[in-house]
Amino acid sequence: MVFNVRDSELSIKTEYPRKIREIEHVWIPMSDGTRLSARIWIPIDADENPVPAILEYIPYRKNDFTALRDSIRHPYFAGHGYASIRVDIRGSGDSDGILYDEYLPQEQDDAVEVINWIASQPWCTGAVGMIGKSWGGFNGLQVAARRPDPLKAVITLCSTDDRYADDVHYMGGCMLASDMLWWASTMFVYNARPADPRVVGDQWREQWLERLEKTPPFVEEWVKHQRRDDYWKHGSVCEDYSDINIPVFAVGGWADGYTNAILRLMEGLPGPRKGLIGPWAHEYPEVAVPGPAIGFLQECLRWWDQWLKGIDTGIMEEPMLRSWMQESVPPQVDYDMRPGRWVAETAWPSPNTKPADYWFGSQQLIEKPAEAQEVIVSSVQEHGLYAGVWCPFGQPGDLASDQRLENGMSVCFTSDPLKTPMEILGFPEVTVELTSDRPNALLAVRLCDVAPDGASTLVSWGMLNLTHRESHEHPTPLVPGERYTVTVRLNAVGHILPEGHRWQVALSPNYWPHAWPSPEPVTLKVITGENTKLMLPTRESHPIDDKLPPFGAPETAPVAKKEVLREESRTRKVEYDLIKGVWRLDDFSDEGARRLLSDGIEYGSTNRNIYTIKEGDPLSAEVRCEWTLDVGRGEWQTHLKSVSIMSADKEQFFITNELHAYEGDEEVFKKTWKSVIPRDHV
Repeated sequence: MVFNVRDSELSIKTEYPRKIREIEHVWIPMSDGTRLSARIWIPIDADENPVPAILEYIPYRKNDFTALRDSIRHPYFAGHGYASIRVDIRGSGDSDGILYDEYLPQEQDDAVEVINWIASQPWCTGAVGMIGKSWGGFNGLQVAARRPDPLKAVITLCSTDDRYADDVHYMGGCMLASDMLWWASTMFVYNARPADPRVVGDQWREQWLERLEKTPPFVEEWVKHQRRDDYWKHGSVCEDYSDINIPVFAVGGWADGYTNAILRLMEGLPGPRKGLIGPWAHEYPEVAVPGPAIGFLQECLRWWDQWLKGIDTGIMEEPMLRSWMQESVPPQVDYDMRPGRWVAETAWPSPNTKPADYWFGSQQLIEKPAEAQEVIVSSVQEHGLYAGVWCPFGQPGDLASDQRLENGMSVCFTSDPLKTPMEILGFPEVTVELTSDRPNALLAVRLCDVAPDGASTLVSWGMLNLTHRESHEHPTPLVPGERYTVTVRLNAVGHILPEGHRWQVALSPNYWPHAWPSPEPVTLKVITGENTKLMLPTRESHPIDDKLPPFGAPETAPVAKKEVLREESRTRKVEYDLIKGVWRLDDFSDEGARRLLSDGIEYGSTNRNIYTIKEGDPLSAEVRCEWTLDVGRGEWQTHLKSVSIMSADKEQFFITNELHAYEGDEEVFKKTWKSVIPRDHV
């Protein structure tokens, strides 16, 4: 995971309405004696002229790892009349304690205390907002549901309302092999970094060793909960949207892994809400790719001014949802830009969309049901290697390749060329009548845009663990040979299929490495006819689209000065051993190394993820994640190495996490965690 700032494409602002100062470190006391570390940017006259506050509350280390990205946003907000506060959550960065898992009640309790502390400061008016991307977007919603009185509004980016449905753990009840262990291994090594001796003093080493010993590998807990139980319901605000009674601005991009939640939030939240969906990956819209980037910080100010200062900015007079309608493009593994246009909806679900159905025929998508026939859909374990990553960050190689590379490993149904363009906005769905020859199976569905030359661009996709066909909380085995009708909801999308292009749906009982494979090879029989069809949420252009005010150009505060010690790079390769019949996806990122000139701290990392599977053998699936990570300054240098491995047999998952920590050249800690966890309808 790389946090980049593309400063060459930004308008850098150095003059603001309010002059500001930066407080590099403040301890925020918790009621149990724990101290959380904070950095604050604030107008210099805030003690005499108090301002509202904006909180970002994440575990990614304010002093080094997010220092560059923090430097372009928090001073910008402060310069426009806000106290902008960046807090390391308990057990991360320079804060005290241990981080035992994501989104625990303790994290939310601490956030409430932090908000009340901020509101009580003499420089604060008592009004507080929360902003955050990913983890910080999650906990913004979760803390809003706790209703601390000073919290008046939230901006949540690239987050979800449902921790089971849309996060790196499970999708459609399928275990995400591609991201489950990767993200757990990421937090495993991130949590192992020491606090900064300049902040915490000589106790840094004692705290570091305690953190190394006590912080668990999160993946063990995630794999123990393979169904949507109380573990996942906690922190999922979809359990009761009415818990959130303050305004919410939900933001994301079609290339991100978390966009579905924006449409659900627009439908479910009872109070003031706005949605914004661009073409972007998992990043803030003023720096995100694919472009176009927008002046997102200006939009944030409109939101904060409206809800924290009581200024009518007109933002709530604009449509509820604004999204980028993407034009068709040839398949590429990354894009600098996605052509398209902005469209708007005054409500969601939209009165401007209507379903268009295609039924499945003999390798065709047809406009009327045809005579029923059985189509065999067999397991090909390596199907999915060209699907891209589950959650793109905008790195080269993140997106799906030409889907012709996948189509021979699945069963495809293709429409006639369109005579007129078709726009879709929302959730496509595929309903399938089928049988399975095994009690445990999954169904993966791809929706593609096929150009006249045959090139196939992935538009959307979805998966369903067929044992979860009735409930994610109470799965039940399939009865081999029995007929079932299931619906797979694909990821939300806005897309224009041009005249002459064709829709294509591909079906498979495998999608490696996105989905952990079923315990045995599976053969599905799909029954075409009345019950097996594709539903597309079509949208006609609406006059409101042409009345949208344009976004401003991207602008930020200056990026913190740095020295690049090692340039970043990325390779992503699919390899096949013809003799052994083994497929291997090797994804390597050198995330580079930097020295921050403000305080001399140095940090860098490398990450390799290897996904291996053998033809015809689902039990050969293995994920291996390796990290190296460095943090230091001058003579104080620390180094970490980790290896995480996950595999399975028919009954159990096997997980190993190994961690080595070094101070200088001396190894000061090593430990191996091993766990065996039963499979539960996965």
